[in-house]
Amino acid sequence: MKKSIRNFFAYFVAKSLILSGKVNKAKKAALNGDHILSIYFHNPSKDEFEFVINWLKRNGFNFLSLDDYYKILNEEIKFPKGSVMITVDDGWASNVENMAAVADQHKVPISIFLATEAVEQGSFWFSIVKKASKSNLNYPSSEELKLLPNEKRLEIVNKIRKKILSKREAMTIDEVKRIIKSDYVTVGAHSHSHPILIRCTDKELEEEIKISKQKVELWTDSEIKCFAYPNGDFGSREIDMLKRHNFELGFATTPIPITRNLLKEKYAIPRIGFLEGGSKAENICRITGVWHSNTKTVFKKN
Repeated sequence: MKKSIRNFFAYFVAKSLILSGKVNKAKKAALNGDHILSIYFHNPSKDEFEFVINWLKRNGFNFLSLDDYYKILNEEIKFPKGSVMITVDDGWASNVENMAAVADQHKVPISIFLATEAVEQGSFWFSIVKKASKSNLNYPSSEELKLLPNEKRLEIVNKIRKKILSKREAMTIDEVKRIIKSDYVTVGAHSHSHPILIRCTDKELEEEIKISKQKVELWTDSEIKCFAYPNGDFGSREIDMLKRHNFELGFATTPIPITRNLLKEKYAIPRIGFLEGGSKAENICRITGVWHSNTKTVFKKN
């Protein structure tokens, strides 16, 4: 389904969910303290991010930092009512102005998980693969590459890199150092080269987690205890590796809110994804947790 057709159809599905009262019901549940909304982004425009912040504020939500989340876990503060936690994956250059600056302006805490190789080298492998597909080069898509053993994926990606020129897409090390000066921005690790961790060998897995932690700690001069799994793929082996390297939280992409029962799942924290380029109606359904629970058989990928 082409994106324009998909978004047109999704808009009407979202409007029906809103008119049915399901969004209001989910919103009331969050405001009554049944769960915490856990929302993550990748590369939104400034307008998209501000829309979400303003919608949440208008509807009575407050924003949790990672420090707040630790306090909830440690029972230093009670499970809150009407709360939302915002995280960001990858470390796109546009996050500096479109997210970090907006978070600072609105006094809203966000946490950005960095893929350290992209920060150092400038580009994300999946973005380069996408450019290759648009250039009609006969290579697998990024979704196909995600299914391959990591060594094979790297072999193909390295061939593509030699043929595709890419401008800087990720924030620089200096930008990382600048945004963490804000009282409202923290950073975490998101692996080194952004592989699919479950496709990595044990050695590759350890290197990805260890290197990303070391580099982010070097850039920030602080201990990094939070990790987001690339593509949301992980298992018990990946959790054990995070523990071995002294991570205390692992963020997944299971699109459900955080309930009291899920607090104990410290290495499988669910997050609901915002869809860049999606309609406002669809993203309201998404951030309230309504979208996936009602459309998963229709919109399988998103």
